[in-house]
Amino acid sequence: MLCVAVLAMLSPLGGASASTLIIGGGMAKDCSEAVIRGRNDDDTMRLCTAALQVETLSYGDRARTLVNRGVIQLRRQAYAEARADFDAAGRIDPKLGEVYVNRGAALVAEDRFAEGLREIDQGLALGVSQPERAYYNRALAHENLGDVKAAYHDFQRAAELDPKWTAPKEELARFSFKSR
Repeated sequence: MLCVAVLAMLSPLGGASASTLIIGGGMAKDCSEAVIRGRNDDDTMRLCTAALQVETLSYGDRARTLVNRGVIQLRRQAYAEARADFDAAGRIDPKLGEVYVNRGAALVAEDRFAEGLREIDQGLALGVSQPERAYYNRALAHENLGDVKAAYHDFQRAAELDPKWTAPKEELARFSFKSR
């Protein structure tokens, strides 16, 4: 199966999480499509879990399905469970950037900003399909660590990368500058 990374919004935080699209057939594909559409209900969780338990998946598709299930957990604010899925996906495919940006998002949501920042940086270094979501979460981490200048620049970068996405623009509107 050909896999393409796609990012989806993380509802509770206003941040972003990375889900992955699996192109092909079966439950893993259905799981990825449901997660991309923003679903995090019990049926979608069961679908993703069944895909992992029943389907014969390539290593890459298994990792991506674990990321998708982790995104559901992240949206449900079940951060430890989300990190467990991201950790498992990372053991399978340590070069999958979405593993790191999602683990970073979970850590940021848990107020573990420095750890989250390191994970997001690693994900960006590896590459993700929509880096603006990672920059947005990194901005949240920077701001909570007191680095307002870095936060501003990351919100600005997120807005530049996806001009139609309003969340970073709303964050940028909070900033004001004073002459010295």
